[in-house]
Amino acid sequence: MITHLAAAEAVGNPAVNISIFIAFVAVTMFVVIRASRKNTSASEFFTAGGGFSGPQNGVAIAGDYLSAASFLGIAGAIAVYGYDGFLYSIGFLVAWLVALLLVAELLRNTGRFTMADVLSFRLKERPVRMAAAISTLVVSLFYLLAQMAGAGGLVALLLNIHDKTGQSIVIAVVGVLMIVYVLVGGMKGTTWVQIIKAVLLIAGAAIMTAIVLVKFDFNMSSLLGEAQNMITGNEKTATRDVLAPGAKYGGSTESKINFLSLGLALVLGTAGLPHVLMRFYTVPTAKEARRSVVWAISLIGAFYLFTLVLGYGAAALVGPEKILGAAGGENAAAPLLALELGGTVLMGIISAVAFATILAVVAGLAITASASFAHDIYASVIKRGQASETDQVRVSRITVVVLGILSIVLGILANGQNIAFLVALAFAVAASANLPTIVYSLYWRRFNTRGALWSMYGGLISCIVLIVFSPAVSGTAKSMIKGSDFHWFPLENPGIVSIPLAFILGIVGTLTSKDRGQPAKNAEMEVRSLTGVGAEGAVAH
Repeated sequence: MITHLAAAEAVGNPAVNISIFIAFVAVTMFVVIRASRKNTSASEFFTAGGGFSGPQNGVAIAGDYLSAASFLGIAGAIAVYGYDGFLYSIGFLVAWLVALLLVAELLRNTGRFTMADVLSFRLKERPVRMAAAISTLVVSLFYLLAQMAGAGGLVALLLNIHDKTGQSIVIAVVGVLMIVYVLVGGMKGTTWVQIIKAVLLIAGAAIMTAIVLVKFDFNMSSLLGEAQNMITGNEKTATRDVLAPGAKYGGSTESKINFLSLGLALVLGTAGLPHVLMRFYTVPTAKEARRSVVWAISLIGAFYLFTLVLGYGAAALVGPEKILGAAGGENAAAPLLALELGGTVLMGIISAVAFATILAVVAGLAITASASFAHDIYASVIKRGQASETDQVRVSRITVVVLGILSIVLGILANGQNIAFLVALAFAVAASANLPTIVYSLYWRRFNTRGALWSMYGGLISCIVLIVFSPAVSGTAKSMIKGSDFHWFPLENPGIVSIPLAFILGIVGTLTSKDRGQPAKNAEMEVRSLTGVGAEGAVAH
């Protein structure tokens, strides 16, 4: 490992780095304030009144999906582990295709504000909304935890802060900014932040990719060969082949099963992520939803190709040893590569873009979670549909503050973890708690309330319990709680157990109940989900 002194030399000029970041915050805050002039109704605050076009929403979806895990975590994983790191890119991209093919348009046609609108359409509303809202809050918290950890690692590198207290203060600042963005801007403001961030992130990644390719005369073989030389020059990794699997997964039977579990969580998780699915309610028609999908997948696919070049470029030009020795660890690969390619200014810009990525994603997560609590729990369960839109917006804003404080605390605990790994845990929770019920609700007429509750609570509880008692939390040097060992579940990601279990529980719960549902409601939901007829401006129930 390089010394902290060497790492300090690598960060360039902290004053330049932080000034570029402050400039971004100032510009986006101005945009948020301008966009927030009409935020009094629930529709405006939660879904921007459905006022975004397909291309605008497509860029915003890409902004929501391309989180710090995509930029910092995957680039770092590829730089350090080679082939095994790129598996995250493949998993995240294929996951998006699954979400589109299975649920995206059907959800948009059936609901209005949240995922629970769809799940409760033909089932008993109050218990199903409660379960869906709890699941949304838990998934959002896990995802927030990953982004906060990324913020700590990134600013640790920017400002050369190695002590945990300083990094904790940084995480707290990110949490406060997130709260302000959502309180002021609502969905409209956060969507514009997502659009700005997506353009900057994809443009920044494209520029860095082009510079790396120019350095190697657009010869990928030369790039990969240099990455291999950097690894074989290190006695700790001399036997590793950057193009072969096994650097992180596959060394043992347990490791192979862990990889299968990770892959299952990544591929199926997106279709259950509430903050991604909620994006489809911000466009006025199903046609615009389809247009947004085309834009989103084009941008996302291009970006993940960039991560391949960036990851191997960081391995070739910076080296795994230097990356792991820097403040921020694996997550420092992209900023250090920027420093190598363009000096302090490029590093400051790329780091500011990465920080913008974190701010934008946490704002999107916060608005989704707060909308779910206000619309599903407060308005539908507590107030039994009698809450005014003004009350819903007020409760949503209070929820954002509480959620922000909680995410700050959890982010401090998770500081230092690889962000892509932490996001994979959020994907596992989403795939376990949400996906089975979404699929059954949309495609299985016999599905009923008991099946939904068993599937959601069973998937959620089993996934959380297995994560708590896994090596991700305790028992290893990289665990969240260091110095403790209470793990008994051997896998880092529980998807291979909790996801099938949730699907099975949905079937068993449905078949053991005499509830046959409401045939008229079943037919209405089927027609609406497939055609969009009756969906415009309608509220489920």
